[in-house]
Amino acid sequence: MTAILLQLVISGLLLGGIYALVSVGLTLIFGVSRIKNFAHGDLVMVGMYVTYALTVATGLDPYLLAPVVVLLLFGFGLLLSFALIRPIQGAPQVAQIFATVGLGLVLQNLALMMYGADFRSTPSIISGKVLRFAGVALPASLLIAFVVAMVVIAGLTIFLRLSLTGKAMRAIAQDRRAASLMSIDVKRIDMLTFGLGTACAGLAGALLAPVFPAFPTVGVNLVLICFVVVILGGLGSVEGALIGGLLIGLVETLSGFFLGSAMSQIAYFLVFIAVLCLRPAGLFGQRGAETLGS
Repeated sequence: MTAILLQLVISGLLLGGIYALVSVGLTLIFGVSRIKNFAHGDLVMVGMYVTYALTVATGLDPYLLAPVVVLLLFGFGLLLSFALIRPIQGAPQVAQIFATVGLGLVLQNLALMMYGADFRSTPSIISGKVLRFAGVALPASLLIAFVVAMVVIAGLTIFLRLSLTGKAMRAIAQDRRAASLMSIDVKRIDMLTFGLGTACAGLAGALLAPVFPAFPTVGVNLVLICFVVVILGGLGSVEGALIGGLLIGLVETLSGFFLGSAMSQIAYFLVFIAVLCLRPAGLFGQRGAETLGS
């Protein structure tokens, strides 16, 4: 029983690392720009399809193509920020929600038109390979995704704390008006932030493509989990997204084994509600974070 429990914990942490990587882009965008991006899961879907298309076109392993996907999605994020996000910056929340939901629907239908509703798999040379250590099975694809997720989240944390651009992002997150009075180019930082958040979604898509098949609505479930992770960890907190992702991954895996897969979503929503009852701002959020900068 101990071996089974250890296997479940490891599997949950590996899955949670992916959730954290998907969610960190969302929390970064909200923390700086105060945009509720309901299309974030669909941007992960775009990353999966771009990885699939590049793999078919070049014949290279999808993991080797991940940097290209990140650059393409970063550019796509800059374009979306200029064309869609900037006009709704500071608009009522309803306008932001409908604009980003509409963007998600457009991306889903474009994927449906281009690739149909069939599942598209992106195999890698390590697909299906399992590493065994101390009696614990470690799927190589999930292990790579977890390691990359931890490195990226650590890099983002260092970037936000030490770089001038990161400090500007944190200043805008605290007070947009005061930041603009300190000669910070708020519009440029907003665009850069959305590009970085979209790049994180693209990287998550590239890492998920060899693990899960791509289909037009794959982002719908992902964005639901993203918002649970982000709100649980604390809106705008990169560290909170990491802890929230790992926690949700553990709860989903353990509840799926002991209670059945049909109960896993109910289980992490119960944990989500319990945490918010005790800490309404989330595990690492600050009280009133949802109104900062408004």
